[in-house]
Amino acid sequence: KNFREEINCRLGSFSEVFMVREKKTGQLYALKCLKKKHLAYSNLENEIKVLRRIKHENVVGLEDFYESRTHYYLVMQLVSGGELFDRILDKGVYTEKDASKVIKQVLQAVSYLHENSIVHRDLKPENLLYYNTDENAKIMVSDFGLSKTLEHGVMSTACGTPGYVAPEVLAQKPYNKTVDCWSIGVITYILLCGYPPFFEENETRLFSKIMRAEYAFHSPFWDDISESAKDFIRKMMEKNPTKRFTAEQALRHPWLDTAKDLDIYQSVCEQMERNFAQSKWKVSETTATQAELTSQYTNTKCLCGHRFENMSKILSGGKVDYATGLV
Repeated sequence: KNFREEINCRLGSFSEVFMVREKKTGQLYALKCLKKKHLAYSNLENEIKVLRRIKHENVVGLEDFYESRTHYYLVMQLVSGGELFDRILDKGVYTEKDASKVIKQVLQAVSYLHENSIVHRDLKPENLLYYNTDENAKIMVSDFGLSKTLEHGVMSTACGTPGYVAPEVLAQKPYNKTVDCWSIGVITYILLCGYPPFFEENETRLFSKIMRAEYAFHSPFWDDISESAKDFIRKMMEKNPTKRFTAEQALRHPWLDTAKDLDIYQSVCEQMERNFAQSKWKVSETTATQAELTSQYTNTKCLCGHRFENMSKILSGGKVDYATGLV
């Protein structure tokens, strides 16, 4: 038996995540368990297909995949450093330069994906995780449930997260990989002021603002932010996708290497706590990411409804069996 269970983190009725240790190497992994009856296999099959094609230092990797009669099991690279917003709030000091370092890593990952004809389609702060708890830990892009392999260069399925989705997607027009760049622009905006560029209680009005690319750099929140940063955001949040920066172009923008070192922690964090407090620690019932491994967990031998000691039987068709008992 190659793996032992270390931690069980219960995430809801649809899925669970376990931290497991490979006995041969001592390497830790995240075991993501999903109930078949709550999941369309075609979506999971797409996610697995994408993850098996890619390997990048800033992308959460898939190590292996198994299935039983009732569940799917994904052995994922363990990412334990927590979510992006949590780290910012904990820093005490936070600058434009800190934000640019995050965005540069995201762009490097997305540029790699695009070079391999893969579009993420759901980039948002919750899907940007820190590899570990080290101060200089790298950023990891996660959650490829909505990702798509481009076959003809364009897509038409409307998907994503309201607030981060590009205008052409909401307009139900054919779109391409630059939808990811729009999302990165939205994330950059939030990282520099602490609130979203588009906000409306009414979803119809929200979508209308996004489709018009109706956003602004409000005073006093943007008074200390460099013009270079604002220019970067304008290039990424360009309404016309043919004029919008690609990930490769964005990586050449001077702001990434010349961002100001002025502390903006107080202003950004005050707005971040005000605007994202209700959604920050939400756990999806259909998707389990490795960030939740850092939250409260219970010590249990139950693995997605199966006794842990029976896992070798459950996964007997796979290449790896899971150890009995706890370390």
